[in-house]
Amino acid sequence: MLQPQKADFILRNARLIDGTGAPSKYGEVAILDDRLLAVGEIGDIQASQELDVGGNAVCPGFVDTHTHDDRILLYDPNMSCKVSQGVTTVVTGNCGISLAPLQIDHRPPPPLDILVENQDQFFDNFGSYLQALAVEPPSLNAVCQVGHTTLRAATMDSYDRPATAEEIRKMRKMLEDSLEAGAFGLSTGLFYAPANAAPTSEVIELARALHEHGALHTTHMRDEGDRITDSLRETFSIGAKAKIPVVISHHKCSGTSSHGRSSETLSLIDKASKIQALGLDAYPYTAGSTVLSAYRNFDAMKVLITWSEPMPEYAGR
Repeated sequence: MLQPQKADFILRNARLIDGTGAPSKYGEVAILDDRLLAVGEIGDIQASQELDVGGNAVCPGFVDTHTHDDRILLYDPNMSCKVSQGVTTVVTGNCGISLAPLQIDHRPPPPLDILVENQDQFFDNFGSYLQALAVEPPSLNAVCQVGHTTLRAATMDSYDRPATAEEIRKMRKMLEDSLEAGAFGLSTGLFYAPANAAPTSEVIELARALHEHGALHTTHMRDEGDRITDSLRETFSIGAKAKIPVVISHHKCSGTSSHGRSSETLSLIDKASKIQALGLDAYPYTAGSTVLSAYRNFDAMKVLITWSEPMPEYAGR
């Protein structure tokens, strides 16, 4: 007589959502080690521990595709802020900013200073950052990218100009070393001052290294407002010329003057995606969170200052 299969855990009375878009259904989940042994009708599988989940949803973990969790992964590896919401994978190093590879002796320029309290919290190479993560591994998966602005800060003495050929060579070498160490791709934040002067050609030259490593490119585009269609075409060009997949970060039509243009932008994205690997992420609310700039007061319906070092009395106003 065959013995019943053994599992470590069984979840009973679960509303199963499999992530395919199919209707939910009720059933059980059997777990062995860190793998699903059976889902739905699990037969006579037995386990030492069972939990009645009371009809609550059980589904694959969510992938938070756009985060700036680079440092909290080190300082709070439990990551309860994400795990409590069902997130099991985070993508970091977005918008051109990452904790590595960078070694500087001064406060980094915005938006790099969003990630750290001081310059000592950067890592001079990407392998060192990943090794630091491995000391106390976070409770979820991390997909870590290299930031273009980080590379510029590591190789340039000023950011209000294109990189020289030698600076691009150095950036590309640092990017290639990072990819070899385990980075998944390169992000850009061409909207922000430290990278805004970078021409398309600078990004393409770096992005060619991604093709050689099977990596991807994510971008906080140069303009999400009045010139958003120009920025989309720049993004398409980078992906096509470097032969790499591209993800448009937090796609939106920013500013009151651009509201309603998403039908135009999504049409362009849909057309481009038929001939190249292209995707986007978006958040489901009409607000943003970024570096404070004076023009925002005229471009947005409301501006809320969350914190300010030079004028702390304005926090919350």
